[in-house]
This record gives sequence, structure tokens and C-alpha cells, in this order.
Amino acid sequence: MAGDVATEILKGVIALFIIVDPLGNFPIFMSLTKKMSTTERRKTFRTATLVGLILLLCFAVAGNEIFRFFGITLPSFLIAGGILLLIIAIKLLISGGLKETAVSAESIGAVPIGIPLLVGPGAITTTILTLQASGLLVTLASVIITFGIVWVILRYIEPIYKFLGKTGTTAIARILAMFIAAIAVGYILEGLTTYIGG
Repeated sequence: MAGDVATEILKGVIALFIIVDPLGNFPIFMSLTKKMSTTERRKTFRTATLVGLILLLCFAVAGNEIFRFFGITLPSFLIAGGILLLIIAIKLLISGGLKETAVSAESIGAVPIGIPLLVGPGAITTTILTLQASGLLVTLASVIITFGIVWVILRYIEPIYKFLGKTGTTAIARILAMFIAAIAVGYILEGLTTYIGG
């Protein structure tokens, strides 16, 4: 039983980490904070991580109530969510990253880094899908662990980015996109199986 829970948490962390995609968005993060000192950059990324964490925890806790309010069934959300994640994965495979055209100069820790670069529709969808498929405990653990990893990565973004370079981060983003595409197809198949079985 403990092994099953650990497996579900690992699956949730992998799916959410790929969607949050801190590595693939390295060039955007560096561009948005290029005029900041190291201290200011770390403060900005700390704010972004906290904002993203709080937002996803809110969806993890209130996800079931949102479903009940709108009358959404698990199979329909698994299929719709899977399609959305598949589209995101295809965009990642084609472009190597999720590009945002509108960038605000103010409060960039919360917007646009926290939302929507770290936590966008894909991350919210993945969180609710994990909640529906694996329960609250697994979802909370997945969100907290994922953003713990994100915080460490963003804290040491400069040496990591220098080591990987633009080509390296693009390659990693595309490799991870293959995994999220496979996870998305799994959600779609699970939704269809549940719908047909029901």
C-alpha cells in the first residue's frame, strides 16, 4: 500500500514538474530578471514559487467542490484534461518551450513568472487530474515536492543555465514533452475506459 502511494506521488510529481517546466523556461526567466542583482533575482523567484505553490494547493483542496459545482464527471475531465496536456506537449515538441508574448515589468515574481509561466492552465489541469485519480494526500504531496524542486532549481538558475545553455534547455524541454504526451494519452484512455465501462 505504501509502495502504491509512493508510486502515485512520483507519477504526480513527474507530470506536474514537466508541465511547470522550469528548465524549458530558463531563457524567459533569465530575460525577465537580467537587470536584477542576484539577491533581487532570488527574491523574485522565491515569490514566484510561493505564489505558484499556494495557487495549486488551493486547487488541490477545492478541486472536488469545483467539480461538483459545475457538474463535471471524472471521465469527461480526464479526456478533456488529457487532450489539453497533449496539445501542450505538442507545442513543447515543436518550439522547445512555452512562449509568453505578454510580459509585465511590474511584480514579475507573481506575474508573469508565478502565473502563468510556472502555474498556467496545464499545471492546474494536472493538479485536478491527480486529485481525481489519486486523492488529496497524493495531490498535496505532489504539489509540495514539485515546488520544492522548482525552488532549488530557480535558486541556482544562473550556474545551471550557464552549464546547459539555450540548446541544452531546449533539448531537455523536448525530451520531457515526450513524457507528458504519454501521460496525456494515458489520461484520455483512462477516461474513455471509465466512460465505456460505466
